[in-house]
Amino acid sequence: MCSDYCSSRRIGFEMVTCGSTIKLTSKANSHKLHSHGVTYGNGSGQQSVTGFSGNNDNNSYWTIEAKTGNICKRGQPVPCGAVIRLRHGNTKGYLHSHLHQSPLSQQQEVSCFDGGDSGDDWIVECAKSSDTHWLREQPIQFKHADTNTYLSSSSGIRFGHPIPGQLEVACSSTSSKNTHWIAQVKITDL
Repeated sequence: MCSDYCSSRRIGFEMVTCGSTIKLTSKANSHKLHSHGVTYGNGSGQQSVTGFSGNNDNNSYWTIEAKTGNICKRGQPVPCGAVIRLRHGNTKGYLHSHLHQSPLSQQQEVSCFDGGDSGDDWIVECAKSSDTHWLREQPIQFKHADTNTYLSSSSGIRFGHPIPGQLEVACSSTSSKNTHWIAQVKITDL
């Protein structure tokens, strides 16, 4: 009775869509992309972005939106190569990068900021060349559109006070195992 309808719903569920709220997990260290009200003490002074090990924290949700100045249709699958923004669920800032140095590794700083500029734009690079769309549970990379650097998190680079144990998230000039992310916990579809 439900075979055609249910089958089509299962097929579409694996695609990450515009307007979806997700958690992003680093494939290398299983930490979630995370932000909160803690700002960087140097560099830009903007809201920090970290890797967080906990699974049940509301500060690890991100909503997918179109690139700066554009609108995407809610529920529309995100193709590989698309330029998107990631909006933090609680603070409403956007995942952002710019030419400030990151505080620990001296790479490129990643922050959460609502500047409404192209520093919020990220290119979705699918790891599998056969993929045409961003798929849940499949590794992807985020390449910063302005600086051509990759969103990265390494288990060896940890903060102390005031966010002990959380990992630094930065932009790396090269792709590596630390630049692969997996979309999980898709909570909004349509």
